Amino acid sequence: MLTLKGISRNFPGVRALSGVNLEVRRGEIHGLLGENGAGKSTLIKIVAGALAPDEGEISFDDRPVSWSSPREAKLAGVHVVYQEFALFPQLSVAENIYLGNERRNALGLVDLRRTRRDASELMKKLGVSLDPRASVASLSVADQQMVEIARAMTHNVRLLILDEPTAVIAGREVALLFDRLRRLRNAGVSVLFISHRLDEIFALCDRVTILKDGRLVGTQDTADVTRERLITMMVGRDLGDLFPPRSAATRTDQPVLRTDTISIGDRVRDVSIELHAGEIVALAGMVGAGRSDLALGLFGAVPISSGTLHIAGKRFAAMSPARAIGLGMGLVTEDRKSQGLAMLLDIAANMTGPALGEVTRHGMIDRERETSIAAREIERYRIACRGPATPVATMSGGNQQKVVIARWARLCRSVLILDEPTRGVDVGAKAEIYRIMRELADSGLAILMISSELTEVLGMADRVIVMREGRITGELPGREATEESIMHLATSERAA
Repeated sequence: MLTLKGISRNFPGVRALSGVNLEVRRGEIHGLLGENGAGKSTLIKIVAGALAPDEGEISFDDRPVSWSSPREAKLAGVHVVYQEFALFPQLSVAENIYLGNERRNALGLVDLRRTRRDASELMKKLGVSLDPRASVASLSVADQQMVEIARAMTHNVRLLILDEPTAVIAGREVALLFDRLRRLRNAGVSVLFISHRLDEIFALCDRVTILKDGRLVGTQDTADVTRERLITMMVGRDLGDLFPPRSAATRTDQPVLRTDTISIGDRVRDVSIELHAGEIVALAGMVGAGRSDLALGLFGAVPISSGTLHIAGKRFAAMSPARAIGLGMGLVTEDRKSQGLAMLLDIAANMTGPALGEVTRHGMIDRERETSIAAREIERYRIACRGPATPVATMSGGNQQKVVIARWARLCRSVLILDEPTRGVDVGAKAEIYRIMRELADSGLAILMISSELTEVLGMADRVIVMREGRITGELPGREATEESIMHLATSERAA
C-alpha cells in the first residue's frame, strides 16, 4: 500500500531523516517505534502531505506520488490522527466529526439532524457513548481522542496513521480501539501505528519498524522479535531492567498526607487514603475513575466538597495550590503542554515558575539566579538541551517531562503527585523518569503516581490503590499485585 525509499528531510541545523525506507502492506497493522527525536513525526507528516521530502520516493497503491497538500493525501485515502488534537472546542461532537464533510439537505444547507444521527451511529460502531450535541470542550481527553478517530472514519480510509492514540485512553477504550483497528485491517485497510508502549506493539501489530536519530534501524515481524531486542534497537544499548529496584528501607509509620472521606464534586466520593514518606503509591483504575480529579483536589486545583485533608499534622477542610506548595507538595499534571508547561518560555522560566520569590529582587526577575538554578537541575536530571535558555516547545516529550518533574522535585518537601508521568515519552526517557522517582522516594518524599499502564504500576509501586467511579475499591501491596488483581478491583462493583 505504501512504500518509502530513501526519504530524507533537513531542517535548519538538523537532519531529521536520512535515507529512510518503509513499506506498509495492504491490510496490515504496522508499528513505528523510536525514541523522541527519532524522526517519527517528520516521517508521518511527509506521508500525510504536510511536509515534502528533500530526497527520496513515495509510492501509494503501487503508484508514484508527490502530495502537494494534506488535502490531496486525504482524498487519496491517507488519514492521520495526530497526538496533538485538531478539534474545535466550541463546536459539538457531531460538527467536529463531519467538519469539511458536512451532511447537507436538498437545498445544500447543513442538515444538523442528519449530522447528529450519523455521528451517533458512528460512535456506537466505535463502542463509545457520547452525546453528539455535546461541545468538545466539555469532554474528557479520552473522549476527545475518540472524536478524532471517529472523524477519520468518516472518509474512505485506505491508510490510517495513528500517532500515540492510546496516550490518553486506557482499559476498555484501548480494547475497543484495537478491535476496531483489527476490523479495518480485515477489511483491507492499512494502519501505521505509532506508540511507545511495547505491549501494544506486540498485541496489535503484524510488523514493526524502528527509527533512531532519523535513520532506519530495521523492520521486524513482531512474532519473531523480543521486547528486549526492540528496546536495544530503539535506544542503541541494553537498558537492563527498566524499573529500578525497590528500596529496602521501610516507610515511615506516621503518614505525611491523609484524607478523611473527601469528596470532590460528583467525581470523587468518600475517599480515604494515606501516603507515607519514602514510598511510591500507585493510583490505578480505568479512565474516568476519578484519579485525576482526586489529584487536583489534593493539590487544591479543584475544590473539595466535603471531608478533610491532614498534611504534616495539620487539618484542612479546603486547599489551594499556593497553600499546597507552601506545605511542600507538588503536582505533575497529565497534560504537560496545556497544564504543566509555559510553552512560550524557556527552561529557566519554567523551572522557577512556582517559586518566583526566590528569583525576584525588588520586583524584578533575577535572570542570572534563575539561569543558575536551571543549569543545576539540567545536569542533575540529565535533561538534553542547549542550556537554560532553550525554549521548552523545541524539546522532545521526554525532556519536557523531566523539566516538569525537576521543577516540582526541587520544591517538594512532603508529597509529589505524578499524573501519568511517562505518557508520550520513549522507553529511554521512561527509564530515566523511573530512576528519578525512586531516588526521590528514597530521599524521603511520598509519591502518588497515577498511571494507566499496568506494567508501570507493577514495576514501580510499593502499594497500589484502585479506584472505580470515584471510590476506592481496594488496596494491594506492590509486590503482591498482579494485572488480574488490579483489573478485578478496577471493575468491582463494591467499594472498599
